[in-house]
Amino acid sequence: MTEAEPAQTDRGGEMRPAATAPASPSKTTRQPAENSVPGLASPPPERIRNIAIIAHVDVGKTTLVDYLLRQSGTFRANETVDERYMDSMDQERERGITIVAKNASFTYQGVKVNIVDTPGHSDFGGEVERVLDMVDGAILLVDASEGPLTQTRYVLKKALEQNLRILVCINKIDRPDARIDAVLDEIFALFIDLDATDQQADFDTLYCIAREGRATRDPAQPGETLEPLFDWIVEKFPPPPNADPAGSLQLLVSNIDYNEYVGRLAIGRIRSGGVRVGDDVLAMQADGECKRRVTALYVFVAGRQVPVEALGAGDIAVLAGIEDVRIGDTLTAVDDARPLPRITVDEPTVGIVLSINDGPFAGRDSKKVTGRQLKARLDRELLRNVGILVEDTAQPDAWKIVGRGELQLAILLEQMRREGYEFVVSKPQVEFRSENGQQLEPMEHVVVDVEEGYAGAVARKLGERKGVMTHFTNRGSGRVRQEYRVPARGLIGYRSEFLTDTRGTGLLNARFDGYAPYAGDFRHRTTGPLVADRKGKATPYALWKLEDRGRLFITPGTDVYQGMVIGENNKGPELNVNVTREKKLTNVRASGSDEAVRLSPIKPMTLEQAMEWITDEELIEITPVHIRIRCRDLDPNRRGK
Repeated sequence: MTEAEPAQTDRGGEMRPAATAPASPSKTTRQPAENSVPGLASPPPERIRNIAIIAHVDVGKTTLVDYLLRQSGTFRANETVDERYMDSMDQERERGITIVAKNASFTYQGVKVNIVDTPGHSDFGGEVERVLDMVDGAILLVDASEGPLTQTRYVLKKALEQNLRILVCINKIDRPDARIDAVLDEIFALFIDLDATDQQADFDTLYCIAREGRATRDPAQPGETLEPLFDWIVEKFPPPPNADPAGSLQLLVSNIDYNEYVGRLAIGRIRSGGVRVGDDVLAMQADGECKRRVTALYVFVAGRQVPVEALGAGDIAVLAGIEDVRIGDTLTAVDDARPLPRITVDEPTVGIVLSINDGPFAGRDSKKVTGRQLKARLDRELLRNVGILVEDTAQPDAWKIVGRGELQLAILLEQMRREGYEFVVSKPQVEFRSENGQQLEPMEHVVVDVEEGYAGAVARKLGERKGVMTHFTNRGSGRVRQEYRVPARGLIGYRSEFLTDTRGTGLLNARFDGYAPYAGDFRHRTTGPLVADRKGKATPYALWKLEDRGRLFITPGTDVYQGMVIGENNKGPELNVNVTREKKLTNVRASGSDEAVRLSPIKPMTLEQAMEWITDEELIEITPVHIRIRCRDLDPNRRGK
C-alpha cells in the first residue's frame, strides 16, 4: 500500500481532499462540512452517506465509481487519473474484474459519501457480505441486456436481509440489444422471489451509460452527467442510523488491510462515539478481549487512505495498533464495553497443496525457492487476505492453501509468480465435511445462458458431473437459461470445456449453495498426458511427428526434462515420447526426404487452464518465467507401478 497524500486544511481548520477542482462539466459543488469538535475529520452523522455498489462481473461498477469521483470534483482539473481508478492491482486491470473490495469517498453539496466498490465474482463473495455491514444503502447495477445474474441475486439477498435501501441502476442502455423493460421486469421478479417487503420492492430506478458518465430518469432522454445519481444518493439513502457522536466508541471490524509501516489495519464503520490517535480501545474477540492503543488513524479520500487525528460516529475508519484484530471483532471504549453482533466469514471450499520445486530445473529462473521464503510469503498474505487459510502438511516444505474457488487461488499464485517466487502446486480439491457419520460436499448453484443449439451439450456434460437441472427458461432470440445444482468438484476443469462446447458464446456463473451428501465418483479427464522421456531441447521434427497424437503444450526450442508433460494424448493413457529427436541426414536423395516441417500454432497454457487440466498424478511447476506441467513422480518406472 502506498503512503497516502496528506489532507489539506482550509482557513476554518477543516479537513478536505488535496484535489478539489471539478474535472467535468457537472453542476456539482463541493462544500466542506462543519465540525463542532476541533480536529475532527468527520462531518456530523446526518451529513454522511455510506453506500455500496453491487453488481455481477463486467457490468461497469468500477467505471461508474470512476465518474462519480471525477464529476464530484475529487480530482484536480489537470490531474492525470487512470481509467478504472479503483482497480489498483495489476491483475484487476488485466482481467477487468474487481478482486478486493475497496473504499472511496467524495463530497457532494456538503454531504460526505463513503462508497464501497465490491467484487462481482462469486469467488470473492465473502468480501461483499462483510462490506455490506459498513453501509446503509446499495446501488444495484444491472446490465440492460443480460439482466440480473447469479452474483446479483446472491448479493441482493444479503442486502435485503440487512434491510438496506436499494436503488436500481440499469447500465449500458445504449447497447443495440438492450431490453430495458424486460430487464426491469426481471429485477422486480427477483425482488419478489427473494421475499422482499412491499417497501423494498417499490424501488427507484435510474438509467445510465457508465462509460460516458451519464445518468437519466428517462431512458428515452439520456442525461449529460451523473447529476441525477448524485441527487438521489443524497436524497434517497439514509444517514447512518443511531449514530451517536456523544456516546462511547463502538466499531465493528468488517475488513482487514496491512501497511508495512504501521502493521495490520482494522476497517469498519464507527457506530457511536469517536476515536483519536493515542486512544486506548478494547478489542472484543471471539475468544476473549484485549486492550490496545490506536497508533494511527486514516480516512478514505477518493481511493487513498489519508492520516487524520480523529474521526466521529457514522464515518468509516481505518485504525492501526491492533495487530491481532480479526473480522467480526468489536472495538469499544475501555470503560464502557458494548460488543456488537459478530459477522462471520464464509468457509473456504477449494484447496491446493503448494510445495518447493524439486524438479531438475529448480532455481534456474529465481532465487526465491526455499521453504522458508515461501512460508514467509504465505504468512504475509494472511495479514491482509482473510479469504484463505494456510495449513501445515505432513511434509515440512509443503502447505495446504484453502480458498473459495479456483480463480481466487490462481490470482494468489500469479501474484507470487510475479514477485519472483518459484514453487509447484497440486490439482485443486474440494473440502469435504462430515456430519453424523455422513460425508458432505460443497455444492454450487450454476446459471448457464447459452444458444439453444448448445443447451443439449451443456446438459449432458453437467449431468456427467452429477449436476441436476432445477430450472429452464427460454429467453427468446434463440437463447435459453438453465439452472443447475452441481457438486463444486464437478466444475473443476469444466469451464474451458464449456467455452469450447458453446463456441465461446455461453455464459456460466456459479455461487456457493451449501453442502449436500456426496454424489458419487465421476471421471475428471478422458485424455492422458504426453510425457517427455529424457532431458534435452524440443526439436521441430520431433514435435511435427507427434502432432497427430494429440494437442501439444510446448514449442520448438523448449527445454524439457524426464517426466515433464509436453502435450495431451488423444487416446487416453499416458504416453512417454522423445521430443528431442532430430531428423537423420543422409547423402541419398529420395522423394519425401526434404519434406518441410510445418507445425500448427500453439497457444501457451495459462495458470488457470493448467489448474483445470491436471489430475492428481500431475503438478504445475510455476516460476517467474515458465508455467510447466509435470508428473508428480518423474521416474516412468515408478509411475507405471
